[in-house]
Amino acid sequence: MHSILRRRGLLAATLAASLLGGIAGGAQAQDNKNTVKVGISVGNAEQIFEVVKKVAAKDGLTVQVVVFNDYQLPNAALAAGDLDANAFQHQPFLDNQIKARGFDLVPVGLTITAPLGFYSKKLKSIDQLPEGAAVGIQNDPSNGNRALLLLQQAGLITLKPEAVKNNTATPLDVVTNPKKLKLVPLDAAQLPRSLDDLAIAAINNDYAEKAGLSFNKDAVIKESPKGPYANLIAVRRADKDKPWAKRLVAAYQSPEVKSFIETQFKGALVPAF
Repeated sequence: MHSILRRRGLLAATLAASLLGGIAGGAQAQDNKNTVKVGISVGNAEQIFEVVKKVAAKDGLTVQVVVFNDYQLPNAALAAGDLDANAFQHQPFLDNQIKARGFDLVPVGLTITAPLGFYSKKLKSIDQLPEGAAVGIQNDPSNGNRALLLLQQAGLITLKPEAVKNNTATPLDVVTNPKKLKLVPLDAAQLPRSLDDLAIAAINNDYAEKAGLSFNKDAVIKESPKGPYANLIAVRRADKDKPWAKRLVAAYQSPEVKSFIETQFKGALVPAF
């Protein structure tokens, strides 16, 4: 009887050890996985990630890219587990999304700075901007603030100092507007399509590129690349120290990718690493 009980006890212990080993092995496999799915935005990022994929492949990491046409979706997809990482946003945008939607996402590495520009189909120079002109800006808080700061930098409006300090400017924070400009907040993706109806519009670099606009040649107001708006790679907090996350960042921040950005975009995009 005791012999049977001992055998049963040994069998149970063996099964438990086997199960625990399987769980640990599965977790370790997840930590060291060799295929990652990364969300990016349309435009220039697609070109850059072709190089990233080649560099990562040399390290045994397969990078699968999912392209988004909307800034609101990549963080939701990452938080839901449909992506392993995303690479499309700057820190102020991520901070705002975390505050508004409760995402537990963190940055793990910087990518590029994409200077914001105001574009026009009607003007060759910002000096030609007429009184009462319609001016398109992004309707999301971080990029809308960024566009308003650029208008202030160009001397077209003045904003409340506190809003400038806190990076929270909205059209309600405009103190002076000598030209009586009409600020028109729109979805970032819609702004290029609205240029026929606007005198000028703030257009993010990826959407500008997709619309055939060149930052260097076409922007009538240009943001300096030396600002706080470096884009980043984000992951779920639980994944920030995973080996695959570090390998992904290393692939992006490689000399090959840096050289491609500098050669291909000639200042319209700037490596932030």
